[in-house]
Amino acid sequence: MEKTGVYINAKDVKGRINPEIYGNFSEHLGRCIYEGIYVGESSTIPNTRGIRNDIVKAFRHIKLPVLRWPGGCFADEYHWKDGIGEKSSRKKMINTNWGGVVEDNSFGTHEFFDLCEQIGCEPYIAGNLGSGTVNELAEWIEYMTFDGVSPMAELRRKNGREKPWKLKYLGIGNENWGCGGNMRAQYYVDEYRRYQSFCKNFSGNELFKIACGPNADDWDWTEVIMKNLGPWHTRGISLHYYTVPSGNWDKKGSARDFTDEEYYETIRKTLYMETLLTRHGQIMDRYDPAHNIGLIVDEWGCWYDVEEGTNPGFLYQQNTMRDAVVAACNLNILNSHCDRVIMANIAQAVNVLQAVILTEGAGMVLTPTYHVFDMYKAHQGADSVYCYVDTAKAGEKIPMVSASASVKDDAMTITLANCSVSDDTEVKINIAGYEAGKISDAVIMNAPVRELNDFDDPDRVNIKEFDDVSLYEGNVTATLPACSIVRITLEK
Repeated sequence: MEKTGVYINAKDVKGRINPEIYGNFSEHLGRCIYEGIYVGESSTIPNTRGIRNDIVKAFRHIKLPVLRWPGGCFADEYHWKDGIGEKSSRKKMINTNWGGVVEDNSFGTHEFFDLCEQIGCEPYIAGNLGSGTVNELAEWIEYMTFDGVSPMAELRRKNGREKPWKLKYLGIGNENWGCGGNMRAQYYVDEYRRYQSFCKNFSGNELFKIACGPNADDWDWTEVIMKNLGPWHTRGISLHYYTVPSGNWDKKGSARDFTDEEYYETIRKTLYMETLLTRHGQIMDRYDPAHNIGLIVDEWGCWYDVEEGTNPGFLYQQNTMRDAVVAACNLNILNSHCDRVIMANIAQAVNVLQAVILTEGAGMVLTPTYHVFDMYKAHQGADSVYCYVDTAKAGEKIPMVSASASVKDDAMTITLANCSVSDDTEVKINIAGYEAGKISDAVIMNAPVRELNDFDDPDRVNIKEFDDVSLYEGNVTATLPACSIVRITLEK
């Protein structure tokens, strides 16, 4: 059996793990919003003002901290006034980015804020810089956040909302290097500076403005952004990185039928997140050594070929233990970079890409990825501490074990993933700076790498108690089965 050493120093604090690192992304794409989150008030599926009750309950359980909307590529052709007022009179449009289907705008600003209020999460609005206007975005902010006398505030009241909402996170444009306008970095910066000037703080609401950052390893984009924007312009820049097993966007690979070699290549590619955060962080450090500008990974996750027989523009894919390992590895990396990374949003929330939830009619499935977020939620708001892993190679490609550790209210949370398809590993966790008195909780999720939850058997992959763990003289030993994710909680 392989052996792994994990070395934790609780006195070496990397930073606070902002709860928003455990965020989600929802777009008007496929069945994410319609049929997934929103079914309408007349639906026989239990709902509150059209929003599925089971979806709200599931997100509340994992303490979803923030939800990004309405896109994605959809955001830069979304015109918010089409989605307010009486539903029967709202404008219809063709969703040209995703499937060419009719968008009836029955889910708009009021419905989104209602969803966030039901869940108890922060709303994150992605504004239209690509095809919109400065005035359009300025009026949307006024509509959402102004409590005084103005045309937009009166329009909001006319539509049934007397008091304004609180909006913290505002993205100004999405993927403007691509679907958001195919802009060059310097052009986008100039546009961003103009747009953000008219995004006002109303009625005590303070906007946390977010600029469009790089696509994966476009280091030059980050350089231009940081050279031309200061914390008085923006509080964060976004980063998008998708794990595509084949590296070929035309034939990305199957979500459920894959070889061991393809699995290891998937994990190798997802671990590139470490390089991205390190190198983009180094560029940001040159211009912003005080870390006044945060890095926001507001689109991440696995992107495979769609499930056979589904609309290619809907991006519907199944979710296996491979995806759970991907999620665990990414969250461990994000935890360790919390000094710079202040938010991350997996793509996407429901029925799209690496979804945490799948729906079919009244049925709902919590994917293996969902259960990782459930296991890892204890990290939210905790202090990330030094965690080094000395481990063998799995599949001759990747480190066998990924881990992170945090401390909150005198409790230490340790999360580990054994990335090997076939080999168990004996782990010794050496802890300094923390006097562990007992293991108060230990859980595991493990299954064959191609295992998944479906509507016939929604609980095939789930979390259970983990008993192959012990504490001796303040250090922990455990045996991690192949393809497993473990959370261990220690108390003094």
